[in-house]
Amino acid sequence: QVQLVESGGGLVQPGGSLRLSCAGSGIIFSFYTMAWYRQTPGKQRELVAVTTNRGSVNYADSVKGRFTISRDNAQNTVHLQMNSLKPEDTAVYYCNADRGMEYWGQGTQVTVSS
Repeated sequence: QVQLVESGGGLVQPGGSLRLSCAGSGIIFSFYTMAWYRQTPGKQRELVAVTTNRGSVNYADSVKGRFTISRDNAQNTVHLQMNSLKPEDTAVYYCNADRGMEYWGQGTQVTVSS
C-alpha cells in the first residue's frame, strides 16, 4: 500500500519560512518524479515545484527564488523549503509521486498571515 504523508505546515507571518516534508512508503522514490502542488478553495490544484528522478527541478514562476525542492531517495522523503512567504502562498500543499501512475498525500495547510 502506497502512502505519502506530508508534515510541516502551519501558521507563519509574512516574510517567514516553513519547511514541508513528505515521507513515502510502498514506493521506491528514486523511480518517481516528485512534486509539490497547492490548492485554495474554488481554485484548481497548481504545481509549485517538481523534481524528476534524474534530479532536474522546476518551479512555478510565483515561487522561483523563494522555494526550494529537495529529495532524499535513501530516506524516501521530499522537502519543500519555503522562504519569504507571502499571504498568497496560503493553501493546502500536497505531495505527489508520478511514474505514469500518480499518488497523492492528504495535504498540509499552510497559512501566511499577520
